[in-house]
Amino acid sequence: MDTATRSRARLAKAYDQSNWTLVLHRTRLLLAEHPDDAELHFMSGVACMQTGQLEQAMLALGQATALAPGQVTYQAQYAAALAQARKLRQAREIAQQIATESLQDARIASQIGQVFLQANAVKLAEAAFERAVTLAPAHAPYRFWLGYTLNALGDVSGAEHHLESCVDLDAGQWAAHLSLAKLKRHTANTQHIDRLQALLDKHARNTGARIFLNMALAKEHEDLGNYDRAFDHYLAGKSAARSTRPPSSERDRNMFEALMRAFPASIANAHDTGAPAPPIFIVGMPRSGTTLLNRMLANHPDVSAAGELQNFATLLQRASGTSTALLAHADIIAPTRHIDWQRLAADYLESSRPATDPTPRFTDDLPHNFLYAGFIARAFPNVRILCLRRDPLDTCLSNFRHLFQMESGYYDYSLDLLDTGRYLLEFNRLMTHWHRVLPGRILDISYESLVEDTETTIRQALDFCGLSWNEACLHAETNTAPVNTPNAWQVRSPIYTTSIGHWRNYSRHIGDLRKLLADGGLTRND
Repeated sequence: MDTATRSRARLAKAYDQSNWTLVLHRTRLLLAEHPDDAELHFMSGVACMQTGQLEQAMLALGQATALAPGQVTYQAQYAAALAQARKLRQAREIAQQIATESLQDARIASQIGQVFLQANAVKLAEAAFERAVTLAPAHAPYRFWLGYTLNALGDVSGAEHHLESCVDLDAGQWAAHLSLAKLKRHTANTQHIDRLQALLDKHARNTGARIFLNMALAKEHEDLGNYDRAFDHYLAGKSAARSTRPPSSERDRNMFEALMRAFPASIANAHDTGAPAPPIFIVGMPRSGTTLLNRMLANHPDVSAAGELQNFATLLQRASGTSTALLAHADIIAPTRHIDWQRLAADYLESSRPATDPTPRFTDDLPHNFLYAGFIARAFPNVRILCLRRDPLDTCLSNFRHLFQMESGYYDYSLDLLDTGRYLLEFNRLMTHWHRVLPGRILDISYESLVEDTETTIRQALDFCGLSWNEACLHAETNTAPVNTPNAWQVRSPIYTTSIGHWRNYSRHIGDLRKLLADGGLTRND
């Protein structure tokens, strides 16, 4: 075996073993001799993605696709990198080039399905996952993603079929069990409690099982009115999840303090100097009604719903040039002093397309954009920000009862009920601060008012956003757009008030939380 062959063999072994540092080293050496080798660029790009070097990954994968334009494996990986970088228009275009009925690789079909989901192209994602299932019907994860996507599109029976197929093929697909629990409000005839409990007993040492199965059991016990048992399972599920994450309370408090230091004084208010900016940011604590308000506004003929975009935070991070998380800095403002805010605004608008092309305005309802309100106002001086506010106990319980994306540090607070209360107190402090430094650019909207006095509240929101009155905004249930959340059935229902005061079902378990909130100035009348 000659030297070149040995080098290739060593690279292939490192790649197969996911030794990404070694892959980067070996591809760098080989590319010096073979700069036009598409496979080397591809392997380097994959290694860069796996090691968090997204810009380098896009360069390498772009080069691989240019050198081998017919190689769909390279194209799919390039699309995945672009989507991760929130370059969604380009990612979607490449994915659409691949998404043909002649595609014979189920893994690639599933990969471009993920790209379509990130680009909020849910119908295209459905077709991609359908293709993956057709090509590999016995592969459980493809069934899961097809079920997830069908739920987003409102096809509950189709979603249930594929999620049940998923757990039939592999009972260890823990997330599928939770998705089935959240698919609808269960009755004694539809619940899966015995199956879930048997699996939990069998896999009691598996952390994933403890997380997802306990959360599924909690949801189904809650549906049946077994609130004490539900709370026990919520505690067990969140405790298991918390064991996988670092403590968050002090980190979050430091982040909020750093944000308030970063914007100590009022930002020049150009609110009344021209037309409102195209995006309408809907922010608030998660589980406070942001999705409902978004679907109401998106029924207006001049408004599109872009979804919960990660774009602004991603583009701000990239523009700052810092390799560490911007909000983790003690001096948050320092890395942003050189940013061209008009360019950032233009990049953000471009990243939202084509989903937002048809209308002059669009909503971005990522709740945690409340952290970025100061930066958003710098990029869009005429921005309108709508902030949902919900009863503090309902807010905390709803966050604690929901399992958010585990990979995101945004939601670590929700793994402990008292940490959730502490986070809410910090959220209130920050929103008070934003109102002071961004006068006139934020409108607080009460969730309770939104569901109890809907017309008055929506009229106020439309007027604040510079939008005319439209009767359709009162009927969120008529909005046929996909709902990218496990609780999709709830936001497709006519407006209901039964979530108000839901905390009372757990009143005997939340004494410490009530004291914490009261000591922090958040009191309420029972």
